[in-house]
Amino acid sequence: MDIDSGRHPPKIKIVYCASCGYEPQTLELVSALMHAFRYDIASIEIIPWQDGAFDVAVDGELIHSMYRDGGFPAPETIIRAVRERLAR
Repeated sequence: MDIDSGRHPPKIKIVYCASCGYEPQTLELVSALMHAFRYDIASIEIIPWQDGAFDVAVDGELIHSMYRDGGFPAPETIIRAVRERLAR
């Protein structure tokens, strides 16, 4: 983390439908993020939810929503969004 510039590592939040069985997709995305960034992110929060949810936010900005975008995001899509945050 670059303390002098005031930048902070991004926080990632994944809200997924537990009753829908979305754990495998959630854990696959978490694994991809951990391998891509290791020490460059502040946290990955996973929140079991309901109603078909699968939302991914980076620093509070919704990057993917199953309701809005449909389906599951490719891990590369989320990795790209995090890289964009790190470049700011």
